[in-house]
Amino acid sequence: MGGDHGPSIVVPGVAQAAQALPGVRFLLHGDSARIEAELARCPAARAVSEVRHCDKAIAMDEKPAQAMRRGKGSSMWNAIESVRADEAQACVSAGNTGALMAISKLILRMGAELERPAIVANWPNMKGVATVLDVGANVESDADQLVEFAIMGAAFHHAMHGVERPTVGLLNVGSEDQKGHEEVREAHAILREAKLDFDYHGFVEGSDLAYGVVDVVVTDGFTGNVALKTAEGMARFFSNEIRTTLTSGPLAMLGAMIASGALKRMRQRLDPSRVNGAPLLGLNGIVVKSHGGADANGFASAVRVAINLARSDFRAEIDRNLKSLTAAAAKDEASKAGQDQGAVE
Repeated sequence: MGGDHGPSIVVPGVAQAAQALPGVRFLLHGDSARIEAELARCPAARAVSEVRHCDKAIAMDEKPAQAMRRGKGSSMWNAIESVRADEAQACVSAGNTGALMAISKLILRMGAELERPAIVANWPNMKGVATVLDVGANVESDADQLVEFAIMGAAFHHAMHGVERPTVGLLNVGSEDQKGHEEVREAHAILREAKLDFDYHGFVEGSDLAYGVVDVVVTDGFTGNVALKTAEGMARFFSNEIRTTLTSGPLAMLGAMIASGALKRMRQRLDPSRVNGAPLLGLNGIVVKSHGGADANGFASAVRVAINLARSDFRAEIDRNLKSLTAAAAKDEASKAGQDQGAVE
């Protein structure tokens, strides 16, 4: 029921996803009258969907604390609860991001040894698509949390893009070891020494996001969200400038007609809906946030992200790396304790 358009976008998005990924079924939580009206126009969705009626829906401007107090029985709450109850393998919502994060954490809880969830973005670049996190769940993150984000991001990239050993970088103001604030430098030191299922590259800068220097870029939610919104705004700016230039006169319009195929491919490459779907990583369950303004294509993209994650073992990969990190830390502590004991004797 959330997002800018509610069922009028969600149901056609489900229809597209169902046709692209046969064998998947859907539980649609919300106002049954509105949902059924859309299903009547989408036979492909009707054939694979079950409607779960509820009267309540969380408003897009509702504060997370308020949503948690009054959210029980809402469409968002019930959708997340269906994951906890094993009725569904994943939840996709275009609703209120803060409420989705808060309710998901309340119902599903965090995975073992993980402190905070992170929101992931698929980021187009010159080499393909990168994984960037956190892009909004946590305003501040300490070194341990940044390391957790690196582990979660690498597992996500492996699951979604098939890269066996993703390369991971920490977003910083420079590539030198002494650059950046204490939390970033400390996370850098931990990742440089750790033996995990991915390759740690080191620091990356803002320009490296476009170049595709690494597969996974790790940062705190404040920086990541600013970077994401800036990139989205610049993409719209360039698209508008190209459109204005190519319609500025007869010769420009003729050139646009000749290059129409290439321009169409570029438009598709820059289309935000192509990479829509931001998972909330770290939870005991799969929850994917769709952009509130996404169209049916965009919502279908978010559904595909959820399905691909549900069919992968990315959570087991996260657990393996966390255990490896914990074991290494314990070994290091034991070694230091032994050295201290020897110095006392």
